[in-house]
Amino acid sequence: MRYQTSFTTVLFSSVLLFPALLLAEASDPPSQPPETRSPWSTFSRGGALHQFDSDLDEGGSYSSSRFNIQAGQGYSWDRQTGVSLSLSYSYDDYSFSDITNTGGNNNSYWEDIHSVSLSAPVRLGLDDNWSAFLFPSLRTSGESGARFSDTITGGMFAGAAYKFGPTLTIGPGLGVMTQLEESPSIFPILIIDWKITDKISLETGRGLAATLGPGLTLNYQANSKWRLGLGGRYEKLRFRLDKNGSTPGGVGEDSAVPLFASATYNMSRKATVSIVAGVELAGEVKVEDSKGHTISEDSVDPALFTALTFNVRM
Repeated sequence: MRYQTSFTTVLFSSVLLFPALLLAEASDPPSQPPETRSPWSTFSRGGALHQFDSDLDEGGSYSSSRFNIQAGQGYSWDRQTGVSLSLSYSYDDYSFSDITNTGGNNNSYWEDIHSVSLSAPVRLGLDDNWSAFLFPSLRTSGESGARFSDTITGGMFAGAAYKFGPTLTIGPGLGVMTQLEESPSIFPILIIDWKITDKISLETGRGLAATLGPGLTLNYQANSKWRLGLGGRYEKLRFRLDKNGSTPGGVGEDSAVPLFASATYNMSRKATVSIVAGVELAGEVKVEDSKGHTISEDSVDPALFTALTFNVRM
C-alpha cells in the first residue's frame, strides 16, 4: 500500500478536526462580549511556500514547495482554560537536479512528502497570574510509497507561564518528541508574550502556517489593518522514505534556520492574510538507511523563499 493512499484514508476519516495548534489557540477568547460569547470556536489556517533553487555543497541543487492546511475546534470554559482538537496536512514537493551524492541509483534524494499531525492542546488557568499548558501530538510523515506504520512519531509539550502584568507573560516548558530511527528529542521551551509598546510586541509560540517549528517574532502594528513582523526559527523535518526507492524504508531529513519578514493584513476581526519572504540559512539535507545510519549528508547554500498564508477564526 502506498503512503499517499493511506494518508487519504486517515484525513477523511478524521473529519478535518485540525493541526499543529499552539497554546494560544486553546486560550484565545472569542471576540464577542462575555454575555453572548459561545464557548465553542472553529479555526482554520493554511498557506503555500516556495523555496527557490539553491546549490548543494557536494554538487547539484534543489528547490521545494510546501502546501499546508489546518482546521479544528476549541472549547473554552473561561478566558484562561480551554481545550482544542486539531488536524493538519502538509505536502512538500522537492525538485532535485544533478545530484550525485544520494548513495543510490538516481539523482534525487526524495520527491513528494506527506505529513499529518493530530493534536489536543490544553490550557489551564491555575490562578489570576499562573497558567499551565499541555500539548500532546501524533504525527506521520513520509514520502509517497513509504510504509505508513513506519512513519508515526509523537510527543508532548508541557509548561507554565506567569503573567507579570497586562504587557508581559513569560514561562518555561519542556518538549519530548520521538524521532524516526533516533533517540527521543528532549528540549526546553520559552513562552513569551511581551507588549513592549502599544505598537511593538515580541512573542513565541505561534508559527506561520507555511513554516515548521516554533520561533521568535518581533511585531509592529502599523495601523488597525496592517501588522509587520521580523522573525526566525529552527526547522527540522524527518520523514520515512519510499520502501521501493533508492534507499528502501530509509529516513530523509531537511533542516534549516529561516529568517523572514512578514506583512499581515486584517481583512476582518476574524480573518487575516500574510505575505512572507525570507532566507533559509544553515540548510542541510541528509539520507539515512532504515536503521538510522547516515548514507549521505550535504550542506545547502542560503536559499530565498516566499509564502502566502491565511488565518480564519469563527
